[in-house]
Amino acid sequence: MRPALALTTGEPAGIGPELAAQLAATGHAGRLVLLGDETLLRERGAAIGIHVDWPRFDPERDDDVSVLHLPLPATSQPGILDIANAGYVLQLLDLAIAGCGNGTFAAIVTAPIHKGVINDAGMAKGFFFGHTEYLAERTGTAQVVMLLTGGQMRVALATTHLPLSDVPAAITPETLSRTLRILDVDLKRKFGIAEPTILVAGLNPHAGEGGHLGREELEVIIPTLDRLRAEGLKLIGPLPADTLFNRKQLAQGDAVLAMYHDQGLPVLKYASFGHGINVTLGLPLIRTSVDHGTALDLAGTGRADPGSLRAALDLACELVQRQRS
Repeated sequence: MRPALALTTGEPAGIGPELAAQLAATGHAGRLVLLGDETLLRERGAAIGIHVDWPRFDPERDDDVSVLHLPLPATSQPGILDIANAGYVLQLLDLAIAGCGNGTFAAIVTAPIHKGVINDAGMAKGFFFGHTEYLAERTGTAQVVMLLTGGQMRVALATTHLPLSDVPAAITPETLSRTLRILDVDLKRKFGIAEPTILVAGLNPHAGEGGHLGREELEVIIPTLDRLRAEGLKLIGPLPADTLFNRKQLAQGDAVLAMYHDQGLPVLKYASFGHGINVTLGLPLIRTSVDHGTALDLAGTGRADPGSLRAALDLACELVQRQRS
């Protein structure tokens, strides 16, 4: 039997349900299990011309598409957030995580969720930062790494969803070392790169300009890279971020490590938006996702592009196959 891939359909008021229905109704890789309310999926599919009823998920059957039904607490309207459904969104993730843990699912592919409504509903312990942090907490993983691929680039992040003012303090020798080790290991294990080379961005303009534009490079980043090079990691940097993302420089490495969210991702998303993929490294499971948000303004219109979700599903299948080979 083919491995089953869990697709969490995300925020019910967003484009996730219709993208999932669109993807399931067309050619796709793997054995796809849609996690969500089956009535919602049927209605959102019908709204964009997809009239297919998929069977309920049965782990003993090899259906191309099936639905693991979780009922919505409240009726959802396209584009209109409802805090009554915030818990449903997290339950979908919990079902997928549990399924990966017991072998029912081989990977998780996630449609977009809306952080604001989850926080407004008070559903998470403390502040809800997003999929990456939630998956880490639920799997008991001390540190994960967000990696986006697209536009012939792989860009990982040393810090993720933090205010810019908090970034320098979050980049310590310990966290930077763990991030680079995770990135190195998963480039080998998940992407099949035998000896990956990682391009590391500096934190400050011009990578600190020898300490004149900040001392984080001198005091944290350079000593950490030197120690990891002594362990055998192939690292180039720290490099000024304003010149790192050119073809000649990128050709020297297999991935870039950016120091913060908006240092690396704007470049990648400019090059690949709508077809980029978010991969969470360091987890005890395979997880891929779209590179965009819930797009409430497009929900229910049929104008949302499933390209990123399709790419995420294709990559999840590729990673599963590599893991099993």
